[in-house]
Amino acid sequence: MDENKTPEVEASEPQQSYSYTPQNNYGYQPYDNSNGQQPPKGPKKDKKYVSIGAVILCVVLSIIISTFTSLTIAFNSMDKGGSSSAPDTVTSSSNASTSSEAGSSEPTTSTVISIQGNLESLVEAVYDKSANSVVGIRTKASVEGFFGGSTESTGEGSGVIYTKDGYIITNYHVISGVVTNPSYDSSVEVYLMSAPESPIDAKIIGYNVSADLAVIKIEKNNLPAIEIANSDEIKVGQYAIAIGCPGGIEFLNSVSYGIISGLNRTITIDSIGEMELIQTDAAINPGNSGGALLNSKGQLIGINSSKLVDESFEGMGFAIPANTALQVVKEIMDNKDNPLPYIGIEIYKYDSKYLASYGLPAGAAVKGVVKNAPAYKGGIRAGDIITQFNKVEIKEYTDFVDALDNTKPGQSVNVVIYRNGRYLTTTIVVGSNNSY
Repeated sequence: MDENKTPEVEASEPQQSYSYTPQNNYGYQPYDNSNGQQPPKGPKKDKKYVSIGAVILCVVLSIIISTFTSLTIAFNSMDKGGSSSAPDTVTSSSNASTSSEAGSSEPTTSTVISIQGNLESLVEAVYDKSANSVVGIRTKASVEGFFGGSTESTGEGSGVIYTKDGYIITNYHVISGVVTNPSYDSSVEVYLMSAPESPIDAKIIGYNVSADLAVIKIEKNNLPAIEIANSDEIKVGQYAIAIGCPGGIEFLNSVSYGIISGLNRTITIDSIGEMELIQTDAAINPGNSGGALLNSKGQLIGINSSKLVDESFEGMGFAIPANTALQVVKEIMDNKDNPLPYIGIEIYKYDSKYLASYGLPAGAAVKGVVKNAPAYKGGIRAGDIITQFNKVEIKEYTDFVDALDNTKPGQSVNVVIYRNGRYLTTTIVVGSNNSY
């Protein structure tokens, strides 16, 4: 039998007629009309007439009472919950009630969620509050050509105003062209939303390649610094609003929205160790890099990074949590003259037992290598397992991070890797993670 098909109703015998019998406790009994006798008629009622004027009066009174009741409810709602058009008000309450079913006296709790306004007005309110704290960034650098000479290379991205006196947070890869190709005509320009036609020259304060973060500064005061939230308090499912320049300065301070899709998406990178990311389905495209990921209060909860987006998937953007970003930014500003070691790899969070289960040796399994970074130049590729670094045996992936921390930029180190059943040795010149 098809479960989705509406079952047919079987035919039944004609129903008997029923009469009203007040003597039988207001019940209904079948009336036997087999002898042709007509059922008794009820008591005769006097006809009453209602004037048209009375009908009109009732209608008018009904309208007045309905209007008064609606206004009373509306004003009470505004008094208790604020303006009825508040875009980002979400309230929840738990009401305990006593159930009498099946003799139960235990209280049952129900959660009621009330949302005033709609999502569009919420996004609009967040944008109005925080858009001026997000900037566009354009870089220019001279790149030496293959056959000599040089060509101009430009890059565009976004940034977030960190302090009123001009410090701005962005992604390292937004300004990497100037770092890797310094020249007399290299430049970093900042575009404020309040004056998009007048770019302001910026200088690079420092950066952390592994964390993909950088700090730049413009000489301007009284800027609208972003309000920052505690990113440890965000939850999966809450609204997320991204502001930046997808596609470049032409689309300065565009907005997209979605939700927090996931938390604690962990990657392990050299000189940083573990880094936990925010996953969101808010659109994050090239040019959004360095821009703001905001909560429903217009507070910064993350720094967007299109570099972390997997092109094989849609609706999967990633952001560096605000708490992590601020910690790295503080280190950048405190250690701008104290270079940190860097070779440019990302490693899996696999322990020795996991690798052994696949017949692989203990070590640090390489997930990715930054093109033209020291590790790349030394021949290390994704899929390799680092078993020895600078004469230190690597038994767990955390051993590699510690071994790298004990080296210095410019130092040559020997590295042993396992690849396709063979052990290979190479030499890497350690680079700098944050000096400029």
